[in-house]
Amino acid sequence: MPKITVEEVLYALRKVEDPDLHKDLVTLNMVKDIKINGADINVLIELTTPSCPLKDKIQSDCVDSIKKEIPSAGKITVSMTSKVTSNKNEIKDAILPYVKNTIAVASGKGGVGKSTVAVNLAVALAKDGAKVGLLDADIYGPSIPLMLGINEKPQIFQDTITSKMMPLENYGIKLMSIGFLVDDNQPIIWRGPMASGAIKQFMSDVNWGELDYLVFDLPPGTGDIQLTLVQTIPLTGAVIVTTPQEVSLIDARKGLSMFAKVNVPVFGIVENMSYFIAPDTGKKYDIFGSGGGEKLARKLGITFLGEIPIDPRIREGGDKGKPIVYDLPDSEQSDIIMSIARNLARQISITNDKFTTTKVEISLGDN
Repeated sequence: MPKITVEEVLYALRKVEDPDLHKDLVTLNMVKDIKINGADINVLIELTTPSCPLKDKIQSDCVDSIKKEIPSAGKITVSMTSKVTSNKNEIKDAILPYVKNTIAVASGKGGVGKSTVAVNLAVALAKDGAKVGLLDADIYGPSIPLMLGINEKPQIFQDTITSKMMPLENYGIKLMSIGFLVDDNQPIIWRGPMASGAIKQFMSDVNWGELDYLVFDLPPGTGDIQLTLVQTIPLTGAVIVTTPQEVSLIDARKGLSMFAKVNVPVFGIVENMSYFIAPDTGKKYDIFGSGGGEKLARKLGITFLGEIPIDPRIREGGDKGKPIVYDLPDSEQSDIIMSIARNLARQISITNDKFTTTKVEISLGDN
């Protein structure tokens, strides 16, 4: 029986396309190792995010293609690893050199659950294995310390040259908030320049370390302060949170327009409080209307990332400092949020690929 070669395996893997990036795995430099032991073949594929929602499909496509192209193959093992792609942005790289991607979570109006969505998306990405930070940029209503169950004060890290604040950590994510530095009973009355100055400090004067994703929870609205913050933060892209009701969708459009003005791509829309399932009857109630977020996304040609139902446990998790994706990981609501986070990670990878020229460099094992 002829010996199986690395070149034959590579030929087979050139037939496998990443469903999102629409290029084959070899061209995308996702094939990181090939080992051949007799008729058995071991392949290592490096995905662009640990939250890839299509990893099972890519894995099965690799096995099927190798079987088809190499009928003499024995046991085929396709292992998956990941390395999050980085958004190339000179300003971001200067301020946040070890942060790969920056994501704003925004809403056109208050009361739509934006901060709850931001917290659960950050925790969901971390659960999948990404390195995640969360910056509470909601200067006037910094609720995220409560939602993550943190009431400590950040420590100062000092070396011979600089001193930086250390972000606090819980549920696998790093967090910084103005709420750590002010009295809970004192209102924060700042104008736009003061607010943006604080956010600049939270980017440059905090030791974030290496992060795959840094999520910014923006203040609700689309006024001067929000616009100033969006221009201050070097963003990879944004997520808009809305509810199905028409008044919320009108404000969501304003948020989309704000990001368009500053050339920040919108990864998609999340519809929160989409419906309510009565626990006693299982009947579905569309309290705020139905399908508005998805219709808006379709009309504007952007991605609909998913819909989150009304559930008291989501609110209770925020009040208790226990995000539902961590506290109730087997619940349907947790599954929904995990799916939305993976859809977001997918959109980030697609956006980054548009601005990246990939060189094919494959490290092959002995065969």
